[in-house]
Amino acid sequence: MPDVATRDPAAPPEIKQPITVLFDRVLVRVPASDGERRSRAGILIPATAQVSRRLVWAETVAVGPHVRAIKPGDKVLFNPEDRFEVEVQGEEYIILRERDVHALASERNDGSTGLYL
Repeated sequence: MPDVATRDPAAPPEIKQPITVLFDRVLVRVPASDGERRSRAGILIPATAQVSRRLVWAETVAVGPHVRAIKPGDKVLFNPEDRFEVEVQGEEYIILRERDVHALASERNDGSTGLYL
């Protein structure tokens, strides 16, 4: 098998394999932050500021067969300390367990009551 550094640049690109998420796992993508953000009062918060115990929203990309409440395209709220980061085909993703998701925002109307974001 040729080394990546010695591979012929004119050769066709390698075929990418499909990824299947297993069991109760959820694959999410956290949107790239702009760095600096503003509080509701208008105070500028630099990108280097750490907010302790802050939950994060992410978009669901794929779910395993045993996930019951989450579908691809939903936004999920989770603790960034309870995550496993993975790079798939050059993009950064996070793998979570369904039980590590604290809230769900989706376009679906399943008859339940709750807050609207």
